[in-house]
Amino acid sequence: MDEKKLKEAISKLKDSPKKNFKQTVDMIINFKGLDLKKPEHQVELYLQLPKFKGKKSRICGLVGPELADQAKTVMDGFVLQQDFEKYQTDKKKTKKLASGYEFFVAQATIMPKVASAFGRVLGPKGKMPNPKAGCVVPPNANLKTVMDKLQNTVKVSGKKAPLVQTMVGNADSSPEDLTDNIKFVYSNLLHALPQGEHNIKSIYIKTTMGAPQRVI
Repeated sequence: MDEKKLKEAISKLKDSPKKNFKQTVDMIINFKGLDLKKPEHQVELYLQLPKFKGKKSRICGLVGPELADQAKTVMDGFVLQQDFEKYQTDKKKTKKLASGYEFFVAQATIMPKVASAFGRVLGPKGKMPNPKAGCVVPPNANLKTVMDKLQNTVKVSGKKAPLVQTMVGNADSSPEDLTDNIKFVYSNLLHALPQGEHNIKSIYIKTTMGAPQRVI
């Protein structure tokens, strides 16, 4: 990645007109030379960014009695095992739950029940609790630690289209923080792609309402 071009792109982004709401900054990476029908060419990463990702994530726990007290105390929302049936029989209720949270954390010992109750809605939305993200936890887990980690975790997924888009900060993030997060995502992507940088066609960064700024 060309440091000079990255610095110029961030500078242009920071100079864009301010809005009356907190804009996030997204990184968009377009791929080339990938056959997404092949699983080994698909991308799905959960990355814990080195600097604040730009927006707080809402996190919901799907837990049994062992983690119930913790979930009530530290999580943004929770569904206890005894209430799973209400969601299994009410798809509308489950869709409303899914729309309210970025991540779902599930207790490992009841994962089959989680899948039965929530899988048909959370699965297609890409929100099923995923071990790669640290979202499937033992019944003695420290949920505060899990919550803290997920606050800076982003999902980088490209399975259906030859591109990924992920948050790397917000309009108030410093150029240094944006640089660190962008380079971190780029470095991890290189290791995930079969031909590394040769599979990257272009990279842009943009604020929510701003024009894309080309990095590569």
